Amino acid sequence: MNEIEQLQQQLRKQEKLASLGMLCAGIAHEIQNPLNFVINFSKMSERLINDLNDLLEENAESLTEADREDMADIMDDLRQNMAQIAENGERAVSIIQGILLVARGKENEFVQTDVCKLVKQYVWMAYHAMRANHPDFNVSIHEEYDSSIPPMSVIPQDLSRAVLNVMSNACYAVWQRANDKEQEKREEEYKPEINVGVKATDGNLFISIADNGMGMTDEVKERLFENFFTTKPIGQGTGLGMAITRDIIEQKHGGKLSFTSTLHKGTTFTFNIPFAT
Repeated sequence: MNEIEQLQQQLRKQEKLASLGMLCAGIAHEIQNPLNFVINFSKMSERLINDLNDLLEENAESLTEADREDMADIMDDLRQNMAQIAENGERAVSIIQGILLVARGKENEFVQTDVCKLVKQYVWMAYHAMRANHPDFNVSIHEEYDSSIPPMSVIPQDLSRAVLNVMSNACYAVWQRANDKEQEKREEEYKPEINVGVKATDGNLFISIADNGMGMTDEVKERLFENFFTTKPIGQGTGLGMAITRDIIEQKHGGKLSFTSTLHKGTTFTFNIPFAT
C-alpha cells in the first residue's frame, strides 16, 4: 500500500512536470525573440561606433588632444560593452535552444548533439537550482571538456536528465557535508568541490561527475538504484532519479553507469557511452 501511494504521488508530480515543461517551452520561445533583438542591435551599435570613429578621425584637427583621448577611451568602453552584451545574449539563446530541444524532443529520438555543450548547460542548471533552494550554497566547480569530441548521436532530453540528476545529487552531497555538525568538529577546513569531465577514448564517451561530499554508506550503495529509495528528507527526493539515470545510460544508450564512493570523502559517477549507438 505504501508503494502504491508513493507511485500515485509520483504520477501526480509527473503530470505537474509535463505541464511545467509545456509552460517552460512557451516561455523559452517568447524570451528568445527579444534576445535576438538585443544581439542584433548590439552588433548594429558596434557598427555605428566604428562609423563615429571614422568621423572623428576625419575631424581630428578640430579637437584638442585631450578631447581625442577622451573620445577614444569612451568608444573603447562602448565596444567592450557591446561585445559583452552580444556574447551573453548569444549564450542565453544557446541555453534556451537547449531547453527547447529537450522540451520538444520526441521520445527516444537520437539526435546529433554537442555533448560537451549539453553537459555544461545542465551542470550549471543544477548548480543554480541548488542555489535557488539554498541561498547559502556554494561550491567550486572544475570543468574539463575535450573540445575535439565531434557531435554524437544521443537522446538529448534523456542524457540531459541524467546529467541533471547526478549533478543535483553532487551539489546536495557537498552542501550536506558543509552543514554536517561532525564536520565542524574536525580540524581541517572543508572546501566543497565538484569536478566535471567529458572525454572520448577508444570510441567511447566518458562523462564523470565527482564530488567531495558526504559519500555513501554500504547500505546506500546497495540500495542506490532501488525505486523509491532516497536519503533526502521527505518532499525533497522521489527515490527514482538514479534508477531512471541508469536506465537512460544503459538501456537507452547501450552504455555503462558506474560509481565509487567513500563515506565522508566523496562520490564519483561515470557515464560510459559508445559512439555507435
